Amino acid sequence: MYAIVEIAGQQFKVSKDLKVYVHRLANEEGSKVSFDKVLLLDDNGSITLGAPAIEGASVEAKVLSHLKGDKVIVFKKKRRKGYKKRNGHRQYLTQIVIEGISATGGKKAAKAEKAPAEPKVEKVEAAEPKAPKAPKAKKAEATEETTTEENN
Repeated sequence: MYAIVEIAGQQFKVSKDLKVYVHRLANEEGSKVSFDKVLLLDDNGSITLGAPAIEGASVEAKVLSHLKGDKVIVFKKKRRKGYKKRNGHRQYLTQIVIEGISATGGKKAAKAEKAPAEPKVEKVEAAEPKAPKAPKAKKAEATEETTTEENN
């Protein structure tokens, strides 16, 4: 069983006992968190889709720790100008572990099990034959007439 859930503005594919690093949450370490914005739920091949979220479904997690991510170097340079700028950034993260996925409500996604549609039968009445269209007249092409007098 897995779910796609939106946590702190990002979407994650989660399953039970999975450890995930998310953007910093305001909860204390050791506290439990519930995420209600479940976008997709898969229960052993039975897929439930949300529009945009599944009502009644939630993902429970426990906050393990707050930490900082790896340093990312931001280097800007403009060639031939002598301009160089070096900055670093470390993202604040929270490590959580998924404790459970509860699924109640929602609509099951159809797996292409549509009944064949009945063919439409239209009655065609005999219509009067249309007269063929007359071809459009071609524009006369301008021809250049050169005389021997003009060439001299």
